[in-house]
Amino acid sequence: MEKNTYTAALIGCGRIGFSLGFDKKREQPASHTMALMGNKRIKIVAGADTNKENLERWKKFVKDAETFESSDQMYESFTPHNIPDIIVLAVNEDSHFDECIKAIKACPRLIILEKPVALNSHEAEKIRLAAEENKVPVMVNHERRFAADYNMAKKYMLQIGKLQSVRGELYSGLRIYAKEFEADGSYSLLHDGTHLVDIIRFLLEEDLPQPLVTGIFKDEKDVVRNFSAHYSTKKCPDVSIYMSGRSRFFSFGLDILGTEGRICLGNGYAKFYKRKESRLYTGFYSLARDRSVSLPRKTGYFSNMIQNVVDFLDGREKLKSPLTEAISDLRALELIKKEFD
Repeated sequence: MEKNTYTAALIGCGRIGFSLGFDKKREQPASHTMALMGNKRIKIVAGADTNKENLERWKKFVKDAETFESSDQMYESFTPHNIPDIIVLAVNEDSHFDECIKAIKACPRLIILEKPVALNSHEAEKIRLAAEENKVPVMVNHERRFAADYNMAKKYMLQIGKLQSVRGELYSGLRIYAKEFEADGSYSLLHDGTHLVDIIRFLLEEDLPQPLVTGIFKDEKDVVRNFSAHYSTKKCPDVSIYMSGRSRFFSFGLDILGTEGRICLGNGYAKFYKRKESRLYTGFYSLARDRSVSLPRKTGYFSNMIQNVVDFLDGREKLKSPLTEAISDLRALELIKKEFD
């Protein structure tokens, strides 16, 4: 039986939509365009961007697709019979709500929405209601849910005994939060913090309760630059999130400690440890690197996301990063944000 080819349209031909696909240091594919083109079951038929330079560069690369200078213009060109199966929304955070509502009303078979869902949970809830009313599933691109190393870590957690602690760290130079930046979402708690909260929730398979927030540091302009948030959940008595917005480097990582092992992973590394008889002390056990774990050469974070889309449309898999999960991430971030006042 011949397999279907699914059509896709891209709204936003900028960085995550297109240009990161040319970053030689990143694991490729690293953009929606490259990931879509890399899947034989998908054909890109249209692209839209209000930035004419972005659109022109994209058009030269995706030669067979139609281009439009706005999403409105693109939707006007469609009829009810030629709506693309997939609409990808790779736009700035402050455009997520408007663009997602418009895409839902177009009634594709699936929407891929860049993280975070929206600027706040109020907008996110409106998206959920519209999606349910129009029966349009929405996937949010929390990429680590699809990465092979994080999925290996999730399976390996079954081998490290009972969880003792989970520590998540995110360090960068971007401000963590100030109320003045809520209008466009240009603060790290939302922009990057959504990834950290999401992957912890994904690994634990439970929501994060009200946190105890400590270590809040604000600069001379009253902008939050550091904080730590602490939780106790049913599966783990000590879950901590540390974020800095005044570091001169970018770092994202997790340290998962069990009673019989440990997992350390993040951007560019993944290490797995198990309890073994100590080589240093008679009658003691230590943690030793588990060399039996064979890490993949590539994590496949973007290509696996697109493959999940294809499998979902085929009716063979559920979405691994559904809208409801991403809304829960946003609510967890808002609980942290309340403690900054």
